[in-house]
Amino acid sequence: MSPLLKTVLAMTAVIATTARAAPPAAPAPVPTGAATAIFAGGCFWCIEKDFEKLPGVIEVESGYTAGKTPNPSYEQVSSGSTGHTEAVRVIYDPKKVSYPQLVDYFWRHIDPTVKDRQFCDVGSQYRSGIYWANETERKAAESSRDTLIKSGKFKTIHTQLAPATTFWLAETYHQDYYKKNPIRYNYYRTGCGRDARVEEVWAGK
Repeated sequence: MSPLLKTVLAMTAVIATTARAAPPAAPAPVPTGAATAIFAGGCFWCIEKDFEKLPGVIEVESGYTAGKTPNPSYEQVSSGSTGHTEAVRVIYDPKKVSYPQLVDYFWRHIDPTVKDRQFCDVGSQYRSGIYWANETERKAAESSRDTLIKSGKFKTIHTQLAPATTFWLAETYHQDYYKKNPIRYNYYRTGCGRDARVEEVWAGK
């Protein structure tokens, strides 16, 4: 393990301790006519920022989903004992961006070739996933995945596709982390090799 990665992981552990004292914020209200979608792409700080750059997205919230423990804390999820994965709830305007477009955008910001990890973060709590809320979303997600596999771009896709369950909002400290702590955030993202790996995985695809 490189010294840089050790530092990144140590910093994440400190963040986990700090987060205990910060209760979850109130969920963002969903405007009339807006829709929501749930995705997991490893560290929720990173996938939150990625989605907030997409035109048509109104708000993105960090949280936990697809687990068994009610109202889990960051410390609990990080231990891998709750079954949750770090995820985001995307609030978007379907008149400006469609659900299939969100799915396509999501794929290109993760590494779908690995199981129970994303980049430097290892464990089921960092697995990637698309959590559909209805049959229309299920068909869109599965069709998008199947198209990628049939294209020959990837032999296997490990991203979980499953019906949406409760999305538990993460502690206030984690919401918009990249805006509140830009230096720490950028150090983590660079040290974790996220953007370099995404570029490598999707180059020419």
